[in-house]
Amino acid sequence: MSEILVGTCSWTDRALLASGWYPRGRRDAEGRLRHYAGRFPMVEVDATYYALPREETCRLWADRTPDGFRFDVKAFSLLTGHPTRQASLPADLRGEPAGPWLLDTVWQRFSGALEPLRRAGRLGTLLFQFPPWFTPGPRAEKALSECAERAAGWPVAVEFRHPAWWQEDRRARSEALLTELDMAAVAVDTAQGLPGSMPPVAPVAAPRHAVVRFHGRSTAWGTGSKEDKFRHTYTEAELAEWLPRVRSMAERADEVHVLFNNCCADAAVRAAESMSRLIDAGPSGDLARADASSAPSDPATLFDRATLFEAATLFDPEPLGNNPGNSPGTAGT
Repeated sequence: MSEILVGTCSWTDRALLASGWYPRGRRDAEGRLRHYAGRFPMVEVDATYYALPREETCRLWADRTPDGFRFDVKAFSLLTGHPTRQASLPADLRGEPAGPWLLDTVWQRFSGALEPLRRAGRLGTLLFQFPPWFTPGPRAEKALSECAERAAGWPVAVEFRHPAWWQEDRRARSEALLTELDMAAVAVDTAQGLPGSMPPVAPVAAPRHAVVRFHGRSTAWGTGSKEDKFRHTYTEAELAEWLPRVRSMAERADEVHVLFNNCCADAAVRAAESMSRLIDAGPSGDLARADASSAPSDPATLFDRATLFEAATLFDPEPLGNNPGNSPGTAGT
């Protein structure tokens, strides 16, 4: 079985900092990361969704973590079709029209800043999380193809937020599309029975890696505030439901990343610690069994749904909740 790495979506979330999880003397930027990296083998960087990263910051991250540590890095909002504030762009790009040139330029700066992580062997994957209105169809497939071409040579994982991508009648086609584009698939855990609930499937589209993101099981998924959407404390029984799926993914991918995004107080780190114990315990330590294949049934934005990717009808608004995007500095996306 391949390696299964467990971590959280951000190590600097305000709620985590306020929870007391970091001990005295380890609450500065360097101390926090070293403390975190001493307890988990990987983390997801969510701040890069809100603003382009800096090369010097990435160099410090590489210097402050041990060999083998992985950073999964979330793609900047413009690259995944989310509304993007003018202020979040570099000053020289503000006011530039939407189109391929701007996307290419933003990608070059985004990926260029990550080179220290890549050179140090710390880069896990680049997470491209597409919005709920990114629905299956030719226009979305064209956008994915353009994204894959732009990111050629980089490890990319794709998370869909519209459930149709992983519903039973579409699942095989979605997985085949990502395989063709050499993009890994992201499995997600959310509350079930809601309009925007994602099926709890475990796709593996690229042999090098696969990703699972645990968003919590709040009934406010897709509709509430960041705190409402991601407020959940996982029980060990809920985590154990995913063990057969995670192990199935590990049999088909070289590396599996398991990440917790229930970022209220220290809920994510506690869930990650519990999941690590369950994985280490092996099948005999499972508390529950789950079939790996089961699938229960702002005005100041730069671009909106109609103009992103230079296609006026690429994104079809869906009644799955309000526009995504949280305040800068939060991890819940």
